[in-house]
Amino acid sequence: MCRIVMFAILLAALPGAAGAQSRPPQKPDPDRLGMTCAQILQMTSSDWIAKVSATNTSKIDGQLRGIKVYGRCYDERTDRLAASLARTGKGPAKSARADFTDFEAALKDFAARAINDAVPPADAVKSAYAALYEKQFRYIFYQEYEAKTAKPIKPPSAAKTPAPPATPPAHRDSPSPAGSPRPATAEEQARSDVDPMTMAKNRFGKLLEPLPDDKIHELHRAFGEVIGTHPISEQTRLAVYRYAISILEPPSATPFAPPPF
Repeated sequence: MCRIVMFAILLAALPGAAGAQSRPPQKPDPDRLGMTCAQILQMTSSDWIAKVSATNTSKIDGQLRGIKVYGRCYDERTDRLAASLARTGKGPAKSARADFTDFEAALKDFAARAINDAVPPADAVKSAYAALYEKQFRYIFYQEYEAKTAKPIKPPSAAKTPAPPATPPAHRDSPSPAGSPRPATAEEQARSDVDPMTMAKNRFGKLLEPLPDDKIHELHRAFGEVIGTHPISEQTRLAVYRYAISILEPPSATPFAPPPF
């Protein structure tokens, strides 16, 4: 028995016997160009993909490589957020997760149809971009739960709140000579009449117009399954419209909205 104990002690003392000591140092991922995921996600996806593309002889290969790396880092961050909320018991309930899974499936179904029905049909790069930007919705889902559990910021006490000025500053809403408020300009009126959601709906409808009737009905039905049957926030609803627009827009068009990240 003593010999067995002594042998075990000597074995444990050997260099590299412990699991942590025997593991070789982790090599940097060449696809990340020596950067960490945190550093990559500090860049916009467009900037990162352009950086990777500059190192590739083929622009298409560079874009696909950059999209893949950014997407992997984005998923890792979302997974960490989901795990953190689960550990603290502040994450979504099982029913909410199930509903989001249904929403995500409907979104993927719409995206697959839109990629095929777009004029011209999406190529490999555009399809990869669509898969990348679809990842935003899972992150938004968990971010909204994180925001719900965040501690509210205490408003300043009444004693420390400065009193409002007796009269508004002269440069704001300066009255007309007759004393009435300054009328809105045409540009200001246009901004108030058309909000981001209305603009997105109009653009979405315009992109569907050139398609055959059967394709329009097919996409309308698939899109309705995304936004009409699931309880989603206004932020997510607008993001869904912009996501759909990004898939349907032809390559020559000026993008309706910048990439979501």
